Amino acid sequence: MSALAGLSVVLACFNEEHNLERAVRSSAAAAGEASDDYEVIVVDDGSRDGSLPVASHFARRDPHVRLLVHAGTRGYGAAVRTGIGAARMPWILLTDAGLPVDPHELENFLPLTADADLVVGRRTPRGGPFTWRLGAGARNLLVRRVLGAAVHDADCAFKLVRRELVGGLPLSSNGVAIGTELVVRALVAGARVREVEVPLLWPASVADDVR
Repeated sequence: MSALAGLSVVLACFNEEHNLERAVRSSAAAAGEASDDYEVIVVDDGSRDGSLPVASHFARRDPHVRLLVHAGTRGYGAAVRTGIGAARMPWILLTDAGLPVDPHELENFLPLTADADLVVGRRTPRGGPFTWRLGAGARNLLVRRVLGAAVHDADCAFKLVRRELVGGLPLSSNGVAIGTELVVRALVAGARVREVEVPLLWPASVADDVR
């Protein structure tokens, strides 16, 4: 397993006061093991709980942790796009502070980075409300049928992508469709996309799915 030259972990955060400390610590540990240099970027999307003080605590004490704050809630996709725009490292891990996937699953992505531009997680088992899973299934079917890509879980909030690639994609979604948009635009741009199964730690909340 070869280390990445550098990794930016983007943690989209909305009302994750009770998960955020674990998310930052585990993300930093996984990034440190997987890369020669790293940063953890917490993007607070207008949280109304105690998430901001927790994130501020880490950002003040750890030079590897950065905090970006939206003045109001703009949506999951907007938080992801803010994190992408701020990333400084050659690779970006996109996930969220709810920790749907253990950041240490990153080690299974590393062998693919030699010949891939985007590695997408495929959650096992799938979670979330039925209506959300129905919409996600339709989007994934579209990706496979229209673009002929073997991607089964484009919405998975665990993606490793080259900054050089994603920085040039005209992403615009503010909601959860950002995942599918990223995969589609990457494929249209000719990116090499791979998929890896990742165990789902816990189902995403309804609030996270719809914001």
